[in-house]
Amino acid sequence: MRLKVTNYVDVISSWCYWAEPAWAELRRRYAGRVEFAWKIALMDPAGLPVSRAQEEWYYRRSGLLNRSPFMLNTSWYEPVLPEYLAPNAVAEAAKDFGVTDDRARLAISHAGLREGKPIREWEVCVAAAADAAELDKGKLLERARSSEVEKRLRDSTAEWHAMQVTQRPTFVFDSEIGDRAVFSGFGKVEPLIATAEAMLDDIVFYESYLAHFGGPPPG
Repeated sequence: MRLKVTNYVDVISSWCYWAEPAWAELRRRYAGRVEFAWKIALMDPAGLPVSRAQEEWYYRRSGLLNRSPFMLNTSWYEPVLPEYLAPNAVAEAAKDFGVTDDRARLAISHAGLREGKPIREWEVCVAAAADAAELDKGKLLERARSSEVEKRLRDSTAEWHAMQVTQRPTFVFDSEIGDRAVFSGFGKVEPLIATAEAMLDDIVFYESYLAHFGGPPPG
């Protein structure tokens, strides 16, 4: 039986950035025991700041909450777009070249949120992701701008909205025995570990019961 954890993110989200260590620890701790995947949940105008000054305020708040020794860089941000398709599409497109881990996504996030590069621009995102994942820049750009990749972004964003949650990242734990746990906006690893342990323990119980008694009798 299987446990799967899906991380819904937007590449430009500072909360998603601060939650990356928790995500990395989950993947390290449960490698080989849990299936991991990430999906894009695009931020719309309701979740975006309206000015750089407002963005700086959010960065100060989240940086202090996470006890960060540095402040995120707001230089990448311009209040001109209703959503940031380029960084998310490039990260998503890298999957089509076998890069299903976090390398491409994290490289784009670092380029913007730490280095202040204008990641609203396709070429900037492609350069960061291609260098991190050793991909051909031209092929990655072409794929990122394809209708197929955009459809995947729209579909995964619709999945996120259907859960009626409000914060990114959203961690979703699903087991084959039908259990589900959803954490919206959490950036600390402890509750995520506790959930994984509890759900894995239930899976072991079900497997043990089936080994001793088999499935339920027919109705």
